[in-house]
Amino acid sequence: MLINSGTKISQILKAHPDALEAIISISPKFTKLRNPLLRKLMAARTSISMASKVGGVKVDDFFAKLKPLGFEIDSNYKEEHEGSTSPMPEFVKNLKPENVVELDVRPILDSGGDPLNTIMMNVNKLNAQQALKIINTFEPTPVIMILEKRGFVAYTEIVNSNLVHTYLYNTSGAGEIKAEIKNDAAGWQEMLAKFEGKLDEVRVEKMEPPLPMMMVLEACDKLQSDRAVYVYHKRIPVFLLPELQDRGLDYRINEITDGDVRILIFKK
Repeated sequence: MLINSGTKISQILKAHPDALEAIISISPKFTKLRNPLLRKLMAARTSISMASKVGGVKVDDFFAKLKPLGFEIDSNYKEEHEGSTSPMPEFVKNLKPENVVELDVRPILDSGGDPLNTIMMNVNKLNAQQALKIINTFEPTPVIMILEKRGFVAYTEIVNSNLVHTYLYNTSGAGEIKAEIKNDAAGWQEMLAKFEGKLDEVRVEKMEPPLPMMMVLEACDKLQSDRAVYVYHKRIPVFLLPELQDRGLDYRINEITDGDVRILIFKK
């Protein structure tokens, strides 16, 4: 397989069974690729040049590791917009500095919090000309998934191995996005009894964003009609719930204590 700096990591992993460990050996930051869910999500969006920025290594380090596996190297290829997940869209090119609303979510994550609600609050405050610029250490994929379904476009720029900028712009005009919470507690015991012995447990209470939402949605994608997903969470994931409804799923919520929430998800 001929590869260059623009080749996606997912293509490389698909082409050779030993490519995963070869890439992980380049930088400790690539150990996240061992998580099947993150690998599935991130590898398809990440080129070699982007991964090199994330890992703080050189593109040639990838070539040196992959060439012994039989990959052919095209060293002359140059990406048009190195450091981004895709060519810079017009909405970013045309943004005036005064219309960029910056939100640094790193302090929230460092304190153990989930920045999703803060991001949505800022999104709801945008006017028709403004875009939200999220400053983070990784691409906020769940946020992008939610907002793209609501008319937003996203553009992510990897500045370096510890700094990622994500721009979000509402192509359908400004408007408040509400996270609907449909309840929930009524019928918890009834539904729990209905699916006794048929529960697929997912524990995300100790995970940091974005893994909880991704893990739950991954389990829901595999859910059989006669079974239910039983989630251990530390809070009500308000922006997960509309996603469940969009997928034709129903749920019940049981808040046992502050920091201990159980969610039962099943097909309607």
